Amino acid sequence: MALLPPRRAPLRSVLPAASLAALLALGACSHMGPGTVAVDRFDYSSAVADSWKQQTLLNIVKLRYMDLPVFVDVASIVAGYSLETGGSLGGQISSADAVQGNSVLLGATAKYTDRPTITYVPLTGERFLAGLVTPIDPKNIFSMLQSGYAADFILGLTVDSLNGVRNRSAVAGNIREADPEFIRVLQLMREIQAAGAVGMRVDEDKVKGRTAVLFMRRNDVAPEILAKQKELRTLLHLPEDRQHFILRYSPVRGENDELAVSSRSLLQIMTAFSSYIDVPQEHLDEHSALPTFQDGEANSSGSRIHIRSGKERPKHAYAAVPYRDYWYWIEDSDLAAKRALGAVMFFFTLAETGSSEKAPLVTIPAQ
Repeated sequence: MALLPPRRAPLRSVLPAASLAALLALGACSHMGPGTVAVDRFDYSSAVADSWKQQTLLNIVKLRYMDLPVFVDVASIVAGYSLETGGSLGGQISSADAVQGNSVLLGATAKYTDRPTITYVPLTGERFLAGLVTPIDPKNIFSMLQSGYAADFILGLTVDSLNGVRNRSAVAGNIREADPEFIRVLQLMREIQAAGAVGMRVDEDKVKGRTAVLFMRRNDVAPEILAKQKELRTLLHLPEDRQHFILRYSPVRGENDELAVSSRSLLQIMTAFSSYIDVPQEHLDEHSALPTFQDGEANSSGSRIHIRSGKERPKHAYAAVPYRDYWYWIEDSDLAAKRALGAVMFFFTLAETGSSEKAPLVTIPAQ
């Protein structure tokens, strides 16, 4: 019997290999950068926000243990991506009388690299310490009221006294409760604010500089709100014939045209916040932490703030940090504590606690 020559590979059997090579070539030319923008912005912003909350909460807890608060800022985030692809196509078409016949060899390679570089900067030095212990400018406090924050909450958190009427304070482990007049002032301010009968403006003067002025509106105001304004003036020892009061920092009463605000520093705010921590009994017995406040006690605005503690990591927490073999956290349902922690973070950005470049720089090169 005569031997038949080997059959040549048909052209259609080579087409899939050519198609694969073309796809690899197209993949090498495609852009992966645009597709990473949405994911990176969300993931990195969420990570920075969560770490900021945890760092703030940890430093509040450390203050309760008379430990040194340490802040580390995220200076830059550089995420580098690279995608390398390659392909090979080879083959052999033999002669009619060859034994080995025809052959096609295919090869493909791919390499993906994600190499983020994150730079941290410890906040130290004279500027940081000054920003930590310097009282917050009353203008910044009342600007938050002007932007919609509740007056009773912001003033209860950031003010030690208004025209000599004292707020609750925690100094050297001692808790001094707020004057009843101060609690009533917060209630009145909240109701007057809700009625739109109080506001603030900043006057510019070449000699005096920027001056914050608090004013109480009388025109088109309901009679019950006017009555509350009168009661507020009486409690704060303000004259009834004035509508405008200059905001001044002072721990004692000012002039008739002034509202003396003894504002707290960022360190004082955090220390006051730390008085609401549920310190484990073990740590109280060994005197490693300052004594706790009475159970069920509310803050000056009437909102209950509670930082909980326990051996197990909480499953549903707004922020949780480990410290001294315990977990400390704020419940996601504790709106008062969440709001207070957010305000501490907000005032931290207002204080001069770091370099002029506040926000982290995020650079995402894609190759």
